[in-house]
Amino acid sequence: MSKQTLSFQTEVAQLLNLVTHSLYSNPDIFLRELISNASDACDKLRFEGLNNAALYEDAPSLEVRVSFDKAAKTLIISDNGIGLSQQEAIDNLGTIAKSGTRDFMAKLSGDQKNDAQLIGQFGVGFYSGFIVADTITVESRRAGLPASEGVRWTSAGTGDFEVETIERAPRGSSVILHLKDDAAEYLNTWKLKSIISKYSDHISLPILMKKEEWKEGEKDQPGEMVTTDEWETVNQAAALWTRAKKDITAAQYDEFYKQISYDQNPPLASTHNRVEGATEYTQLLFIPAKAPMDLFNRDKAAGVKLYVKRVFIMDDAQALMPTYLRFVKGVVDSSDLPLNVSRELLQESRAVKAIREGCTKRVLSMIEDLAANEPEKFAGFYAEFGAVLKEGLGEDFANRDRLAKLLRFASSTTDTVTVGFADYKARMKDGQDAIYYITADTQAAAKNSPQLEIFRKKGIEVLLMTDRVDEWALSYLNEFDGTPLQSVAKGAVDLGKLQDEDEKKAAEEAQTRFKPILDKLKEALKDKAQDVRATTRLVDSPACLVVQDGGMSTQLARMLKQAGQAAPEVKPILEINAQHPLVKKLEGSEHFDDLAHILFDQALLAEGGLPDDPSAYVKRVNALLV
Repeated sequence: MSKQTLSFQTEVAQLLNLVTHSLYSNPDIFLRELISNASDACDKLRFEGLNNAALYEDAPSLEVRVSFDKAAKTLIISDNGIGLSQQEAIDNLGTIAKSGTRDFMAKLSGDQKNDAQLIGQFGVGFYSGFIVADTITVESRRAGLPASEGVRWTSAGTGDFEVETIERAPRGSSVILHLKDDAAEYLNTWKLKSIISKYSDHISLPILMKKEEWKEGEKDQPGEMVTTDEWETVNQAAALWTRAKKDITAAQYDEFYKQISYDQNPPLASTHNRVEGATEYTQLLFIPAKAPMDLFNRDKAAGVKLYVKRVFIMDDAQALMPTYLRFVKGVVDSSDLPLNVSRELLQESRAVKAIREGCTKRVLSMIEDLAANEPEKFAGFYAEFGAVLKEGLGEDFANRDRLAKLLRFASSTTDTVTVGFADYKARMKDGQDAIYYITADTQAAAKNSPQLEIFRKKGIEVLLMTDRVDEWALSYLNEFDGTPLQSVAKGAVDLGKLQDEDEKKAAEEAQTRFKPILDKLKEALKDKAQDVRATTRLVDSPACLVVQDGGMSTQLARMLKQAGQAAPEVKPILEINAQHPLVKKLEGSEHFDDLAHILFDQALLAEGGLPDDPSAYVKRVNALLV
C-alpha cells in the first residue's frame, strides 16, 4: 500500500500554531466544528445521491457517531457521508487555500473571543481538533470507490502530514483525535453529550453515542456507569426549523443562529414561519446585531441556506434574498422546488420568485416592528445596516415606499440620525412644498455648507445625508408621500411661498446690476464653471457651487473617481453673494482674475473638494496677503 509524506501549504503551519495555542477561548468548540463537517459530508452525499442512488451502497441511513477509548486516549467522530478519495484528502486536509487562508489571517484581531468565530466562517474548522489533540488521524473512503481505495491521513499539526492507502469497508470518514494529557475531560460521555446538546442539537441527522448504564458494585465495591454496545441518539435529530415554535426556546434559536452565522452575539431579531399557499416553504430568518466586516463587498456570496424537503442544496442562495438584505442569515426549506435544483434553475423558477418576495416582506416586517416598538434596537440596527438598506431604493421598486419610511437621517436641527421623512413632513413650515436635503462626505461638512445659509436664516429644516450611497439611492426617490425631495445643492434656490416679494425683487435687481461682473467672471472661469449667477441662498459666504437639477453632483463625481470608475466631467455653477465684501471687491480690482479663481476654489473647498491645482491656489492667496 502506498504511503507518502507531504508538506502543508506554507501558511498552514502558522495557522495551526495559532489555532492550537491562542485562538479558542472555549476549546469545546472543536467538537461543534467536527460534527458540522460530518453533517456537511452527509449533506453532500444526499445531494450527489439525487442523481446516483448507488452512492448510498448498503447504508441508506445517514448518521454521525461519537465514541471514545479511555485506554487509548482517543476521541472518534465518524460519519457515513460522501467520504474522501486520497487526492481529496491531500487537497482538502493538506491545504486551506480554498478556504481563503489569506483572508482568514488578515481578519484576525488578537481578540480570542472574536477570532474564534472566524474558524467556521473560513472553512478551517477541521484544524480546531489540534486544540485538544497532539495527533489527528483521518480514515476515509469516498462513496462509490472500492474498499481497497480507502485513505489514512495523519498529522501532528506541524510541517508535514502522511497519506497512505488502506482497506476500508465503510463509506465516509472517521476523525480520530489522539488527545493531549490535559484534554482527558473529553473522554467522558456526560461531557460530550452536554457539548452536543449545546452546539449541535439542531443537526438534522442523528448523532449517536454508546449508551451508558449504571452497574451496581459487587462485594461492597461502589457502583459505576459502564458503556454498553447499544448506540443511542443524543441530539433532537430534527432540523430546528421543522419543529413547532412552541417547542423551541429562545436559547435554542440563539445557538442555532450562532452556528450558521459564526457570530458570537445573539441575533437582534428573528422570525420563524411556515408559509402555505401556491408555494409552500418554511423560513427561519435572523437579523444580526452587528454588521460583518465584509458587509459592503457586494460581490461576496451571501444569502440564506436553501434546503428542499430537508435536503441541503446550497449555502448562499442569493436568489432567495435581495442584495440589499445580504446581512440576513437563516434557512429556507421548500417543499416545491425540484430536489435537483441547479443554480440556473434557481434564477428562473416561479416558486423561487415567490419565496424571495415572501422572505423580503418578512424581513421588512421585522425591521418595521423594531422601528415601531423597540426604538433602541432599531437605532442599533440602523447604525449597522442603514446604509445597505438604502440600496433597496434602487433595487426593489415594489418595496420602495416601505423602505423610504424606514430611512433615518441627521438634520440641520439635530445631530442624531433619527429623523425620518414622516417626522420631517410633520414639522414642515406653512407654505413649504418640498423636503430639502443635502449630501456631503461628513456630517460637519453638510451642516456647515454655505448652501444651508438661507435655510438656517429662515428656520427651514434640511436633512443631512452623509452615507456614500445616499446620492445614488435618492436618485430613485423623487418624492415621499406626495411631497417632492429637493437637493439644496441642485438648481436655483426656490423657496416658493417662503420667500417674500422683497427678497425676490432684490435677487432680480442684483442679477441685473451685477451683470457686467457676472459676465467677466464667466469668462475668467470658463474652463471651470458652467455658469456664474447671483443668488439669494447665501447669507454669510461669498460663493457656493451648485449643479443643474438632475445633474450629477461634484461630490458623487469625486466618489466615482476615487473608486476608479468612469465619471462624466462635472462643470458646476458658481453662485455668488452680491452683498459680500469679497464679491464687492471684485469690481475694479486689478487682481480680478486671481480673486475669481480664489472664489471658485474656496467654494470647492467648502463642499469637501480640492482645487485642481492646489499650489496655484496657495500662490494666489499668498500674493493677495502680502
